[in-house]
Amino acid sequence: MLDRCRRGDSKAQFEIYRLYYKAMYNSSLRIVGLTDAAENIMQDSFLSAFSKLNTYRGEVSFGAWLKRIVINNSLDYLRKKKVVFEELHENLPVWDEKPSEIENITIEEVKSAISLMPDGYRAVLSLVLFEGYNHEEVSRILGIRNVSSRTQYSRARKKLQELLIEKRNEKFREKIYD
Repeated sequence: MLDRCRRGDSKAQFEIYRLYYKAMYNSSLRIVGLTDAAENIMQDSFLSAFSKLNTYRGEVSFGAWLKRIVINNSLDYLRKKKVVFEELHENLPVWDEKPSEIENITIEEVKSAISLMPDGYRAVLSLVLFEGYNHEEVSRILGIRNVSSRTQYSRARKKLQELLIEKRNEKFREKIYD
């Protein structure tokens, strides 16, 4: 199918788009946090991928190659918004364990909480937690030091935990007063 795409076959391109668009949109959305921006980034990434398909060497899966384009475009979007990735120096605990307060969290609750996070936190958290990058890779991608990636990730996880607990408490209060 990729050979047909290289020859400009629009049906093959649509088939590739159909196979990957949801995953690519979700990857972008996790990083930029805005549905319209994620949609535009995803569309631009497909256009870019199709126009540069001759550079795809098959060293990684096509999906991984495409996802890298989406992630780079998403991070470029954040850079254009002048998102600052903090240079941090202290080491913080990775997660304050309070299992009784964060048990049985749904995917929707996590997505909702992540959407409320500052751009820098959301980007680092998404790159490590969802996209599978390690801190060395994140530091190279974002142009920050490794310790800064780790600390920002730690703070992002702590913020996520706080938001999840806050959401749970809001739901609990709503049940009491209903």
